[in-house]
Amino acid sequence: MKLMPTFTLNPETRRGPWADTARFRKGGVRMKPLRTVGFLAVVSLFAVGCATMMTEKSLYERLGGKPAIQAVVDDFVANVAADTRINRYFANANIPRLKARLVDQICEATGGPCKYTGANMVDAHRGMKITDAEFNALVEDLVKSLDKFKVPSQEKGELLTALGGMKPQIVGK
Repeated sequence: MKLMPTFTLNPETRRGPWADTARFRKGGVRMKPLRTVGFLAVVSLFAVGCATMMTEKSLYERLGGKPAIQAVVDDFVANVAADTRINRYFANANIPRLKARLVDQICEATGGPCKYTGANMVDAHRGMKITDAEFNALVEDLVKSLDKFKVPSQEKGELLTALGGMKPQIVGK
């Protein structure tokens, strides 16, 4: 039977035999309790922050990805076609191509893997002289579709903000 060394504490200082070594006296590995708590707090916050960043989903993912965007776009284009305030702008459009480009545009704008390859918004709307009221009608049609698919208000707001930035490139061109 092999005996393990035993350490006894000095009854006066309540320290073991290692307490007088230079490594511990000069603060080598041993940390003071307050520093230890502070260090652990910083490490914990860092770990929680990293975990939050890693688990935070993109708007694209929170919307449900490409299939969900396609469903909303299909409904949205149907709403636009029925909207007499703006449907004249789409009367001669290639609807399948329009839908595909809208899906790619929304997918890209929300952090998805798609790449929009259509014309920039100024060129695509040049000469149309779209008014604020007509742009707002289009937004209303999109909101109607988002509501139909029960898109949560936070995601709806983020999407409308992302797309709303295009308004100056569309209205009055």
